Amino acid sequence: MEYADSVCHQGYDLIGDVHGCNNTLCRLLAELGYRQVDGIWRHPDRQAVFVGDVDRGPRIREALRTVRDMVEAGAAQLVMGNHEYNLLAFLTPGAKDSGLEYLRSHTERNCRLVRETLEQFAGHADELADHVQWLLSLPLFLEFRRFRVVHACWDPRLIGEFCRRYQRNTIDSDFLQESAVYGSFANRTVDHLLRGIDLPLPDGMTMTSKDGLVRRFFRAAFWQQYPDTLNDVVFQPDQLPPELAGRKLTPDDLERIPYYDPDQPPLFFGHYWRSGTPALIRPNIACLDYSAVKYGKLVAYRMSNERWLKHSHFVWVDVDPDEPFTASAAF
Repeated sequence: MEYADSVCHQGYDLIGDVHGCNNTLCRLLAELGYRQVDGIWRHPDRQAVFVGDVDRGPRIREALRTVRDMVEAGAAQLVMGNHEYNLLAFLTPGAKDSGLEYLRSHTERNCRLVRETLEQFAGHADELADHVQWLLSLPLFLEFRRFRVVHACWDPRLIGEFCRRYQRNTIDSDFLQESAVYGSFANRTVDHLLRGIDLPLPDGMTMTSKDGLVRRFFRAAFWQQYPDTLNDVVFQPDQLPPELAGRKLTPDDLERIPYYDPDQPPLFFGHYWRSGTPALIRPNIACLDYSAVKYGKLVAYRMSNERWLKHSHFVWVDVDPDEPFTASAAF
C-alpha cells in the first residue's frame, strides 16, 4: 500500500466531521492560512485531510462542493465516513440476485438520516448523482509516513486483510454490494472502520440516548490495554447506566475490540461526538469530532513532523450561529 504523502506539502491539517457546516469550514480554513484561489481553498505548502462525514447538516450541498473541489485540486484528501457510506448505500440499488431494493433499506430511521441531503439537493438530481459516484472513489483509510487516518476505528486485522485482498484503500461497486450482506468481510470492514466498535448491552437491556434513540449497544474505545468492565471502554456522549458500568466484559467482547498500541503511529479519526476543549486521548490518538453540527466546534490538528502529538497543535472555531443543528437523528 502506497503512502498518502505528497512531496508538495510540508505539513497536514487534519479536520474533523464537517457535517454540512460550510460557513464554519470556510472560517476554519481561513484561520489555518488557506485562501481561495480560483474558487478553491488552498494553502501554499500544506494539505487538508478530512476525517469523513461531510454529509448531513445545514449546508450539505455547499460543504460537499467545497471539500470535493479541494480534493480534486490536490489541496485536500478525504476518507469515507459513515454518513457518506449511508448515502451511497441508500441510493444504490441492490444487485438482481440480492433480494434488496436498495443496499440500505428505506426504513423510517434510514430515511430520516438522509432527509436533509435529499431535500437540499431537490432540483439538483444530476449533481447529487455525480457526487454519489464520486463518493464511491473515497478511501476507507489513509496511511501517511508519520500518521494514519480513518473515520471511526483503525482495525489492523481488517485493514491488513483488505490490503492483502485488494492492494488499495478504496472500494468498488462489487465491494459495495457485498457490504450489504450481514457478516461478510465487506460488511465487517465498513462497520468497524466507519462506525467503530459496537458492543451489545448485556441481558438484552437497552438505553435511551439524549436524542431519544433507544439503543441495544454502545460504542467502545479500542485503545484501552487491559479493559475489564464495560465502563473501561465506553466512548460516546451518553454514559452507561450505573447498573451496567461495572459489568465485566465477556470474552466475546474482548475478542471484538482491536487494540491500538501506544507505540503505533499517531492516529486521527472523528465520529464520536466529543465536547468541551479539544484534547488528545493519548499522545498518539486524536479524535477531531467536536459536535460541529450540534453547536459545537469544528476542530483541526496541525500535523508536521512530530512523533508524538501535542495539545498546542489543535486549532478550532465555534460553529456559526446561523448554522444550527436541524437533523433529528444522532448517529
